[in-house]
Amino acid sequence: MVHFVGAGPGAPDLITVRGQRLLCGADVIIYAGSLVNPALLEMKKDGCRVYDSSKMTLEEVVETIREAEKEGLTTVRLHTGDPCIYGAVREQMDLLEREGIRYDSTPGVSAFCGAAAALDLEYTLPGISQSVIITRAAGRTPVPEKESIESFSAHGSTMVLFLSAGRLEELSRGLVDGGYPPDTPAAIVFRASWPDEEKYICTVASLARTAREHGITKTALIIVGEAVAQSGYERSKLYDPSFSTEYRTASVR
Repeated sequence: MVHFVGAGPGAPDLITVRGQRLLCGADVIIYAGSLVNPALLEMKKDGCRVYDSSKMTLEEVVETIREAEKEGLTTVRLHTGDPCIYGAVREQMDLLEREGIRYDSTPGVSAFCGAAAALDLEYTLPGISQSVIITRAAGRTPVPEKESIESFSAHGSTMVLFLSAGRLEELSRGLVDGGYPPDTPAAIVFRASWPDEEKYICTVASLARTAREHGITKTALIIVGEAVAQSGYERSKLYDPSFSTEYRTASVR
């Protein structure tokens, strides 16, 4: 059996209870060594085999799983954050299905949640933004043309960008060309929830300068939109005394 497990954004205690249980019981752990906090490996049991997938190809990962299956061992494939976002898990699952190897998935706390926690940020503020776009800038791996930064920027909603910290000059141009004013609030969160976490509030126009001043080139999330300012929003109707719900009758007019 193979368990795909989300490790969370970095802090070892942000893995889920289920993920921790699976990690503690694994015979084989294959983890993304370039991103997953190695402190999580302290949970492994004696005799557990550990492999760093940052040094492996897809075929080598699957071969390692295949050998574990032949021995009747349980494998945990440990991904950073939540595997469903930029986790490259579907290609692994497809190969496992061809091999007849059973697998399941355990979600994790995504880095975009960890970044919001670092900033005490609410992405969906009434009257400001009710939608969150999760995307990345095009680089060595392209994105579909219809999902360009410019096309998404036209919505003016909250945008969270993964894998884009090394392309901030280009990113800022795309955001402005798409419709965000240059002074739109933005944030850079480096290694959210790790001991060396850093966070900076800036603007769309100053993203590249802010990152350069602090030496940030990777392992950071970029957040863009008026929600970053956390001001000017409307009060939530859910807790408004003049608003009736299924559970509460309005108490004032």
